[in-house]
Amino acid sequence: MVTVNLDALIPREDFEITASTKAIKKIESIAIRDITPDSFFFPVVRKPDFQRETNEWDQERVCQFIKSFVEGDLIPAIILWRSESGLIFVIDGSHRLSSLIAWVNDDYGDGVISKPFYNGIVPDEQLNIADRTRKLIDKKVGSYQNFKLALEKPDKVRDDIVKNARELGVLAIQLQWVEGNSEKAEDSFFKINQQSTPLDTTEIKLLRSRRNPNSIATRAIINSGTGHKYWSRFSKEKQCQVEKLANRD
Repeated sequence: MVTVNLDALIPREDFEITASTKAIKKIESIAIRDITPDSFFFPVVRKPDFQRETNEWDQERVCQFIKSFVEGDLIPAIILWRSESGLIFVIDGSHRLSSLIAWVNDDYGDGVISKPFYNGIVPDEQLNIADRTRKLIDKKVGSYQNFKLALEKPDKVRDDIVKNARELGVLAIQLQWVEGNSEKAEDSFFKINQQSTPLDTTEIKLLRSRRNPNSIATRAIINSGTGHKYWSRFSKEKQCQVEKLANRD
């Protein structure tokens, strides 16, 4: 099965030790306006460093999820944890959230967010699946740009897009928040992911030992030295060396 690589759309961050202790009322849902680049929510969203890569869904599943959202179907809640510095970590739901981010930004692994993530060198297979995904979504759902156009010039787009665009402003995805420190949030992640799409034993070993040399080397080799820099704690010289060795053909 060829899958869509949405891994670049939510940045990874080393998991912090302490949770936010500020007595604030957290938002209970997010709408499309919250995942645009100029929102206050989207720029502080992160994936924890133990989160597996966001590349498990094929084009049909990405398309179906976006279609379900714009048609107002029931969507499972996204589970988040907030750190002391104010960063918001996705504990469960990165594929759901990344699919909507991909739609809003027209980036299915080949756009303005993804290209810098891969140092400007996106594999041909990834470019091809991104293009097929875009065409499928344009056909079955409509592009985000056409949804915006539908409100200004409805005669320029399909009737189904006009209908769904008028509902988009009131649609939202429910949020759930993990309370407690980073250990509680990490434990929640592993429990959740053993119940839905189970992590295999190799994935668990890599995630649990993510700061060990063998795990760092494995991830560097898998991604040819691109993507999230799991080796970012090393000196600049050693980082360059890791990337050079991992990128050897």
